[in-house]
Amino acid sequence: MDEQAAKNQHKKKGFKWFGPRDFFYLAIMGLAVFFSGKGEKVIGAVLERIKPKAVSVAKIDEADIYRQAEERLRTTYEERFESERAALKKSFEEAAKKPSSGDPPGPVDTTLGSVTDVRQLRSGIPFKTEVNITKGGIASIERKLPESYTASYELALKVPTPAKTISELETSNDSLSKMLPGLPALVEKAEVSSWFYKLYDNKTARIRSDANTLNELLTKHNLYDCETILQIRGDSGRRVFFLQAEMDVVSDGSDGDRLPTMPDEIVNSSYYQPYTSYGWPKKTATPNPMIPGFEKRIQAGEKELAEKGTTAERKTWLRDRIATLKKGVEDLKGRSFLIAEYDPFIVIPVNILTNSSDPFAPKVGDYAVVICGEKLYPAIVGDGGPTFKVGEGSLRLAKEINPKSSSYSRPVSDLTVSYMVFPGSRDAEKGPPDY
Repeated sequence: MDEQAAKNQHKKKGFKWFGPRDFFYLAIMGLAVFFSGKGEKVIGAVLERIKPKAVSVAKIDEADIYRQAEERLRTTYEERFESERAALKKSFEEAAKKPSSGDPPGPVDTTLGSVTDVRQLRSGIPFKTEVNITKGGIASIERKLPESYTASYELALKVPTPAKTISELETSNDSLSKMLPGLPALVEKAEVSSWFYKLYDNKTARIRSDANTLNELLTKHNLYDCETILQIRGDSGRRVFFLQAEMDVVSDGSDGDRLPTMPDEIVNSSYYQPYTSYGWPKKTATPNPMIPGFEKRIQAGEKELAEKGTTAERKTWLRDRIATLKKGVEDLKGRSFLIAEYDPFIVIPVNILTNSSDPFAPKVGDYAVVICGEKLYPAIVGDGGPTFKVGEGSLRLAKEINPKSSSYSRPVSDLTVSYMVFPGSRDAEKGPPDY
């Protein structure tokens, strides 16, 4: 009962990640709509005022970002492994029901991907087939010619160009100029970030690799998830990383100090990520609620490892997984993380977060403003994501935009969300949200 009351209290309080000063400046930005011709100066002043006092910038905590990226990668491959194992088991069961022909099974090419029907490569991609039949020579000749019986698979896609003008941006959200009157002038002087081109390079490289091995392809929705990435500079010199994209939902994170219990389905899930890239030393002795689930998986792994029938390959995988889980337990004992259900944060690709040469590149903990429709939502950069995808927000942020959002339902599916991140605005020390 107490836990539920506390949970309800969290939700009633609304956004309080920013302090009163920050909301004051956001209010100024919102009120800029009432000024004519002064919007750019208003925004420039706001960007300058939220610039933090000079502090010694802490070294990028690449270990947090790397661990989170590694866990996401593991989860992706484990999901693929489980899917392929289930398909393999089903094929064996179906084969057992059929009468044997007496012929030995043919060799299996393990270099191929998991897709056995090219129509299943990815829904949303129109798939065209054409069979050309022509007359040839006698069979004894044709059977020796490689060109007599062929098949080809060609995948075509168009790499988008970035939106560069306010009119192109307002194709997705026609309220941008209304919400931020100074934005048109700033966009006019903005430059397209090289990260936009790198993002689509990563997407096409992934698609090329998956297509060549007949693996499942990136969805069309996730291919075209970014309208633009701009480098904006205010009159004062304040840098802004501007991203126009969609918003997928992130439901990661855990913190025993603030949320000592979590549902069993989450605790026992192999796919739930208890970490975020933004983390800090624990403040209390209350254990992280995800630890029991980790310990159960460690025990199950050690039991399977001891079984005689476990293959050498499987044992190697189990040892690696057990070591990772044990390391995770130690991490959960000493650190706390954001909780997507409670904390408003956004996700930025890890290759951007770890870059040290681009002054416009956001870092974990930097403050941000998310614009959707005619509302502004404060947030921080709280997590690192894949290098081939953008446009992700925490469940808390998603529900503020659309109360019907869930871990499986986006708040919006179109490229109507603007993310404005202020590089260099993060606090000198990471800590729990102050609400």
